[in-house]
Amino acid sequence: MADTANTPVLGVIGGSGLYEIDGLSNTRWESVETSFGRPSDDLLFGELDGQQIVFLPRHGRGHKIPPSGLNFRANIEAMKRAGCTEIVSLSAVGSLKEELPPGTFVIVDQFIDRTFACEKSFFGDGLVAHVSMADPVCRRLGGFIEQAANGLSNEVVCGGTYLVMEGPQFSTRAESELYRSWGCDVIGMTNMPEAKLAREAEMCYATVAMVTDYDCWHEDHDDVTVESVIKVLIENAAAAKQLVVNLAPLVSGRSENCEEGCHNALDVAIITAPDARDAQMVQKLDAIAGRVLSP
Repeated sequence: MADTANTPVLGVIGGSGLYEIDGLSNTRWESVETSFGRPSDDLLFGELDGQQIVFLPRHGRGHKIPPSGLNFRANIEAMKRAGCTEIVSLSAVGSLKEELPPGTFVIVDQFIDRTFACEKSFFGDGLVAHVSMADPVCRRLGGFIEQAANGLSNEVVCGGTYLVMEGPQFSTRAESELYRSWGCDVIGMTNMPEAKLAREAEMCYATVAMVTDYDCWHEDHDDVTVESVIKVLIENAAAAKQLVVNLAPLVSGRSENCEEGCHNALDVAIITAPDARDAQMVQKLDAIAGRVLSP
């Protein structure tokens, strides 16, 4: 694994419509085993202008895994084992606001987690930890993404709340209106518990939420269909890939740990006393928490 203080490795998790990254050199697909099973797919290793990149198609190449079937813990641990220090999530979402039409990219800064089917933590019985999620994304990495988005043809909005619902079905109209009343900006199915696990794994995490449709609340638009979503997915994909190309040199050259505290999130998170920690859990979490669990 990489030295977080000196060797930035940019991890990219591609959502619906993004199953590869163009322009990488020295590429190889590699299988990565984890303590929590198999991730969604092999990982694509490569370089962009000298910056190490690791790409994971969240749903697998060909989109084989539904949101509730994702092994989020394996995905994040695989990225950690691959050396990733920062993760950018490229995610398809629906819009909950008139002013965020399809094609808009939202650099999210908050989440509301309404998922219930997936494990949300690496920790558990025998080894308990509570990481802070008050600010669930890395502002430093989000700032780099904002710079990288300059010049894209898509409108880019900085800041917004992503409501993460349980899939695979889309919202009812009542649900959609409820989330709008909460002030949410976009809705999707995958960035939780992903963001929570990235924090536990001490990696910077940020999301580019790529709007594909108005959720079903919008009276002047058809109900969400897979066909309409795929059309915009294809249109968004090229811009998302260009964003990664622009982002790579901005991430390069970091000489110290993230000033937002992402790389030290476990320093004050583990509550179980050392002599009470389950030995098997300690061993299982070596890749995720070895920095703070090692004697």
